[in-house]
Amino acid sequence: MVGTYLSKSKFLAGWQCPRRLWLEVHEPGKAEVPESTERAFRTGHQVGDIARRLFPDGILITHDDTLSRALEETRMRLSRPGPVTLFEATFRHQGVLVRTDILQRDEFDRVRLVEVKASTRVKPVNYIDCAVQTWVLAGAGRHPATVELAHINNQFVYAGDDDYAELLVFADLTDRIGAMLEQIPEWVEHYREVLAGDIPATRVGPQCRNPYDCSFLPFCTPPLPDYPIGLLPGDRKVVWELAEQGIDDIRDVPENRLTSEVQRWVRQVTIAGEADLRPGAADFLGKLSWPRYYFDFETVSFAVPIWAGTRPYQALPFQWSCHIESEDGSLSHREWLADGEEPPMRSCAESLLEALGGEGPVFVYTSYEQGVLKDLAVMFPDLAPALERLIDRLVDLYPLTKTSYYHPEMRGSWSIKAVLPTIAPDMDYESLGEIREGTGASDAFLEILRPDTPEERRRHIRRDLLRYCEYDTRALVRVAAFLEGRP
Repeated sequence: MVGTYLSKSKFLAGWQCPRRLWLEVHEPGKAEVPESTERAFRTGHQVGDIARRLFPDGILITHDDTLSRALEETRMRLSRPGPVTLFEATFRHQGVLVRTDILQRDEFDRVRLVEVKASTRVKPVNYIDCAVQTWVLAGAGRHPATVELAHINNQFVYAGDDDYAELLVFADLTDRIGAMLEQIPEWVEHYREVLAGDIPATRVGPQCRNPYDCSFLPFCTPPLPDYPIGLLPGDRKVVWELAEQGIDDIRDVPENRLTSEVQRWVRQVTIAGEADLRPGAADFLGKLSWPRYYFDFETVSFAVPIWAGTRPYQALPFQWSCHIESEDGSLSHREWLADGEEPPMRSCAESLLEALGGEGPVFVYTSYEQGVLKDLAVMFPDLAPALERLIDRLVDLYPLTKTSYYHPEMRGSWSIKAVLPTIAPDMDYESLGEIREGTGASDAFLEILRPDTPEERRRHIRRDLLRYCEYDTRALVRVAAFLEGRP
């Protein structure tokens, strides 16, 4: 085995997939860490900081770069009598290393172990995570009396007073992990054997995205045909069964092998090699009144809320765009973008109500906008009647598109970015600035919020945000016209 110890993260990598463990140790340069993973790390650090604030007497074990010093400081702190709370307390047992988020010892020498996560519930992998830590601590002579997982309370409403005492829920996992402790030595031995051998021949499968997206997936994925079976929407079980049977191209899937109507349709269109547009959408759209509004939000969310009256991970709108189409085909455009100085939600709600008028269908893509509007109605009861009337006017183009149109180059997706190139090749999100998708827009607005962002940079971000959101609603105009059969 390379190295002198098996860290907790390596242990969990092996639990997910032995090939991942081997690559993390022997070929870490093969990893491609997506931005979503980096974002999750940043969120985890924010939640961890809040958790530490709940234990004001806690002592941080530093020495991140020196294992021996972290172990020695932990030992020294625990050798002193009396209660103590440690952050990043470090332990090693039989070559397995763990650093605990929070470790408390009371006046009766009872140990409390707390693992902190930014999720809103306990997940299966959390039991393994806590079991490994418990096993190592027990082996090091510090068996926890209680083992808890601190996770986000998604019902917490921030009062705006820097009080996050109720942000976290502490779930007791002590009894649930007890049965796992006997298995840990077997897993440790297995992972050592994996690391001592050649790279495992594990095939790409469901484990590549469960419980985490594996950063080695691009490396492990074999060369794909033009239309790999992974593009089939819906039931993943069927996809993996087909892969096990050696079928890797949608066009080679036997007709009787698929039971899902949408999968059958995707197969049929892919084999035909040309788009299929069904008439139902045109019949529906042709009956709608004018003027027509095409509307889109951009939102931001925080694991640790920063604005009063908001919840963790709540989608909070900071921008909208709306194209307004008259019966003669003429278009006008309205937009709004927060300046980043005040909570944007009320100004957003008031401005969109003024822009969208009192009648005419409001086209959106997916039910996302509906959910945001419902939240705004709860936050601002005086605006609720108008917002609820607006909700009643929403027309979701996503289900209409999904039941009416498919093109082989949509590659199993009905996202607007998959549909648009097949109906409007002159529109290309890649032609935009640095903001080309919703997560990028959210990250950009977070940059505006940072006080150290230079004003010139803020102006640049605002320009790209406005351009991106306007592009989204212009895309809605094109999709609706296409489905209705209008130029």
